[in-house]
Amino acid sequence: MTMVSRILKRMGNTSRLTGPKEVLKETKRTIYSKPPRNRIGAAQSFFVMSVFAVAMLAPAAWILHHLPEYRQRAQQSPRT
Repeated sequence: MTMVSRILKRMGNTSRLTGPKEVLKETKRTIYSKPPRNRIGAAQSFFVMSVFAVAMLAPAAWILHHLPEYRQRAQQSPRT
């Protein structure tokens, strides 16, 4: 028996421990087939998306707005 066939045989034996039945049970728990209890309107979606966009873009806007100040600080005190 070759080394590769021995490795493949051992790998086949360990697959019984984590068989497809357990994996299928775990995925079925996270899948919902019913419609949502509370509908989310367009206004709520727009509000959440705008809050997310502001949260992502505000730090970048702050840095770009203060970029000239950062440049002046770098010119005043050069690193040694």
